[in-house]
Amino acid sequence: MDYEEKDFLETADQDTLRQIARARDLTREYWLSDYRDTEKRTAILRELLGGMGENVAIDTPFHCDYGKNIYLGSDVIINMNCTFVDNRPIRIGSRVLIASNVQLYTSSHPVLPQERLTADWKERQTTFFRTWALPIEIRDNVWIGGDSVVLPGVTIGENSVIGAGSVVTRSVPSNCVAAGNPCRVIRFF
Repeated sequence: MDYEEKDFLETADQDTLRQIARARDLTREYWLSDYRDTEKRTAILRELLGGMGENVAIDTPFHCDYGKNIYLGSDVIINMNCTFVDNRPIRIGSRVLIASNVQLYTSSHPVLPQERLTADWKERQTTFFRTWALPIEIRDNVWIGGDSVVLPGVTIGENSVIGAGSVVTRSVPSNCVAAGNPCRVIRFF
């Protein structure tokens, strides 16, 4: 990736920090809510997320940076201990199963230290590192196995299955099973 100044995100300005604090408050409130009080839990999710269909279940704990960049279709299950780093949009279709400990990362940092680290961070009152981000899309009818990691810019095609423990570094086509580190198509159906 060719890193230009415009590609980097500001992750420590006051507005961003307020948004993150709001998401932390809402995810904590959600975690501490009575599991049987589906009306309250749904209301918290609707306030936290950018958009959400019907029949959505997110188990706790659930972690995200902003929440507002996460869009869920209907009939979505996100199991416990999932982390969504949503510096850019995360779009999840309908009838999607996401197992425990899945991590979706829209952001990353440059590999080279001279591109990753900034010398003037104190003067600018920001972080000492640079962050870039790309959206993630998970289309309809996808199942992501436990302990999988999905990296920035990835699209997982409809009906596909991601095997447990996979590290998805590139987009996955529709109608396949893919697994491994790095994740590769095993078979089409």
